[in-house]
Amino acid sequence: MEQTTPQGPEPTDVKTPIGKFIKQCIEIAALLKELETQAHLIHLNYEGANFLGIHSFLKEQYEAHLDQFDKMGEYVRSMDYLMPMCSKGLRSAASKFDHVDSYKGGTQLYVYSQNLEALAMKCKKLEPVAMKIGAIDIGNYLAELTGDAFKAAWMVKASLR
Repeated sequence: MEQTTPQGPEPTDVKTPIGKFIKQCIEIAALLKELETQAHLIHLNYEGANFLGIHSFLKEQYEAHLDQFDKMGEYVRSMDYLMPMCSKGLRSAASKFDHVDSYKGGTQLYVYSQNLEALAMKCKKLEPVAMKIGAIDIGNYLAELTGDAFKAAWMVKASLR
């Protein structure tokens, strides 16, 4: 664990195994926040014959992403590390994230499904690291996130076919 001051923990030292792990947890939280915004905006802008189903599904998704972001952030804090201070810092913590560049419903959903799969793969790769350092609660949550993201991606792709 990093040195703490009376004001709180020092910034993450990415040279330590726990620091590297926390940095990746913050990245996952940042991706969840991006997914929340993306799902919400697609929910508002989507048009198509299956509008009602997609609209309802995406509302569930953006609400789930907000809960997932909050839980991941709480796990970071439970390790006595800080989350970024603002949306700019949080966004900079997110790795490659594909943004929607078309109002075509199929394109919007395809981009969203790709981002879900990218998140799932990051969670899947980080879960064994969590277990190795003894953060079994976070490891279990990463496994849950993996399943949720892959399931949502499948549902989106099935809607596109």
